Amino acid sequence: MEEIKRCMREVKRILNRTVGIMDTSGVIIACTEPEMEGTEDSSVRAVLKSDDVFVSTSEKTYYRLMNGDVTMYVAFIIGTEPSDRTHVELVAQWVKTALKDRNTDSERSTFIKNILLENELPGDIPLKAREFKIPYTLNRIVFIVRISRADGPECLDILQNLFPDSKTTHTFAMDEETIVLVMEVEGEFDAFVSDRSQIIRDNLNAESMARVNVGIGMPAQALKDIAKSYREAVLALRVGSIFESEKCVMRYDKLGLGRLIYQLPPTLCNMFLDEVFAQGAYESLDSETLLTIAKFFENNLNGSETSRKLFVHRNTLVYRLDKVQKITGLDLRSFDDAVLFKLAAMVRTYLEKQEKNTRPPKSVW
Repeated sequence: MEEIKRCMREVKRILNRTVGIMDTSGVIIACTEPEMEGTEDSSVRAVLKSDDVFVSTSEKTYYRLMNGDVTMYVAFIIGTEPSDRTHVELVAQWVKTALKDRNTDSERSTFIKNILLENELPGDIPLKAREFKIPYTLNRIVFIVRISRADGPECLDILQNLFPDSKTTHTFAMDEETIVLVMEVEGEFDAFVSDRSQIIRDNLNAESMARVNVGIGMPAQALKDIAKSYREAVLALRVGSIFESEKCVMRYDKLGLGRLIYQLPPTLCNMFLDEVFAQGAYESLDSETLLTIAKFFENNLNGSETSRKLFVHRNTLVYRLDKVQKITGLDLRSFDDAVLFKLAAMVRTYLEKQEKNTRPPKSVW
């Protein structure tokens, strides 16, 4: 429907005539005069009964859009001159081609989606790629855009208009909260990823005000390998949401310690925490102390800079760090102890998220 309306907008721009498309019940679904959309044309019955492709009345010329022996739509133009026949036929063929291309794009997106979900046999992928005229060997990367369910349809339209070339970018919804973009990598990898992720975020924030998180996989040289890039982008979002929830863009190749911790079994993580913190020690740290620790790490263990950022006297900072040492046994001014504390805090965050995700929902009774 939207594709037909888009064609009518283009027709209005280049042809100074009233042209429209109606369904087989006579309802005008798209027209160069938008106020006519939704109205009915009673002449459609006579048009459908006729064996001719062209049918003329006293005011209009009609042309049937056929799919084999079945009439899909009826195109019309106000006017009965010979030139009107030519115009309405050209418009009808344009619409027919646009619909065919749209269907092909939909089938192509389904094929790409099946590759990502590993629903295609590896041996079938090159054959189907040739059928859809998709290059098999090409440097591609997967972006996953996570948005809220309510923003999904609008964000999908924005991204499809932002990257309209289906030869270089395949854009489709994986579910109501996930949009996938499979892109051809152009130029240097880091610059390309940074540029595209920024474009995606800026446009979605500006046009839909949506909260956006972007996960990015690694380049895939062959079409069958985009499934791996997709899994990497999913993992980047998952790990990023645990350890760097304030960030909007998560890259698989920039996960750092989070990647390592995420792959550790919970039993091993609990053993590590028991070694680092005495029972109840971490829980004894108040919010002010935890904020001080976070700022101290942000400023690379620089006491003067941390004091300035927290707007406190340096002696106050020293007092708080001494307090941490007394409670946990770790002196954060020592590099080794700081690394140990940072790692333990990340492990603790990971376990808390795991517990939250596996906890059964509360009973409503």
